[in-house]
Amino acid sequence: MAFVSSIDVIGSGFTAQQQRLDIISENIVNMNTTRTENGEGPYRRKVVVFQAQDSTGRFRDVLARTRNGRGGSWASESEGGVRVAEINEDPSDFKLKYDPDDPDANEDGYVEMPNVDLVKEITDGMAASQAFSANVTAFNLLKTLISKGLEIGK
Repeated sequence: MAFVSSIDVIGSGFTAQQQRLDIISENIVNMNTTRTENGEGPYRRKVVVFQAQDSTGRFRDVLARTRNGRGGSWASESEGGVRVAEINEDPSDFKLKYDPDDPDANEDGYVEMPNVDLVKEITDGMAASQAFSANVTAFNLLKTLISKGLEIGK
C-alpha cells in the first residue's frame, strides 16, 4: 500500500532530524570543553550528513510500468526517504583564547577552544526544527487523507 510506504518516508524524516537535533545539542553542551576524554585537545564540532535512501518506486516509473501493462504496485518497491549517512567532525580551526592561568594553556598562554559557534548551532537547530515540523504536517495530512478514504465506504 502506498500509505504504508508514505508513513515510512515521513518516519525516516522524523528519525533523521531527531538525530540532527541530538548532535546539535551535543555541540552546544561541549562548546566550552577544552579537553576530551581521550585527551586529544578540545571538543571538535560534529556535523550530520544526510543521504537519500534509494527509491526505485518513483511515481513516473510506476506509472510507465502500469501504462505498459507490467503492473505498478507500490508495495513491491523499496521505500524512499532519508537517513543519516555519517556524522563527521568539522575540520575548521579551533578558536584561541588568552588565559595563562588555565591548565590547558600552551606556553604562550593561549587555550584552544572548540570550533563550535553558538549562532551557527542555533541556526542549524531552527532549520532542523522546521524540517521536523514539515514532517509533522505531512503526517497529519496523510492521516486526514486515510481517514477521508475510509469514510467513502460508509
